[in-house]
Amino acid sequence: MSAAPALVDTPPVTQDLNGPVLRLTLANPPANALSIATMEALMAALGAARDNADVRVIVIAAAGKVFSAGHDLKEMTLHRADEDRGRAFFEKTMRLCADLMQTIVTLPKPVIAEVDGLATAAGCQLVASCDLAICTDTSSFATPGVNIGLFCSTPMVALTRNVHRKQAMEMLLTGETIDASSAKEYGLVNRIVPKEYLNQVVNKYAEVIASKSPLTLKTGKEAFYHQAEMSLSDAYDYCANVMVENMLFRDAEEGIGAFLQKRKPEWKGE
Repeated sequence: MSAAPALVDTPPVTQDLNGPVLRLTLANPPANALSIATMEALMAALGAARDNADVRVIVIAAAGKVFSAGHDLKEMTLHRADEDRGRAFFEKTMRLCADLMQTIVTLPKPVIAEVDGLATAAGCQLVASCDLAICTDTSSFATPGVNIGLFCSTPMVALTRNVHRKQAMEMLLTGETIDASSAKEYGLVNRIVPKEYLNQVVNKYAEVIASKSPLTLKTGKEAFYHQAEMSLSDAYDYCANVMVENMLFRDAEEGIGAFLQKRKPEWKGE
């Protein structure tokens, strides 16, 4: 009698590098909760992508019908039995989540959220933290913490930096779910596509972006988030200096030369 095959644990995040595009898939359905293990796996994958010159663009997707339901409430509730009623574990969870979202923003490579399904609480925060977000027409979004006595304060940070204030407060105060059309109107997602075209459209976006100078993308993404927190005059001073330095890049010299000569540029990343 043959032995039963050993069970193989599926990692909470799977990776697939296709040319210059790295796809990270939340692989813990049905909820794809942002447990400690999932957030640590995402952090590790993003850190490796930062240092991998072959990776130009990162896509964050999910398996199943839910993009992410946010933090793993069962995991957190288990620690209420700790001597400190879970304080240390809650602090670890929230700190790790904050670090993850900031890692996405500060990563020198564009990150695209590919959303098919429900994204709630920290899952909605993850979508808002990505540079671009493309969703299916059946996707939905919510920050429902207020419904269970836990205001979505950390998701609020990403939400209020992407969504109009009145709409952000409406989502946070009511906890109600919004559809894809409202998410686009609010500024949470860039584009809505039918489910059958989601992967194709996201890949097209990724390929177009990946064809640009990686150094220019790094410079532009960093400048975008820095200037957004500045006053108008400070933002112009800062960005004028960024453009001067950018003009001195070899890639800018090559790109402008290629444009004038009507040929395809050859990026060197310098």
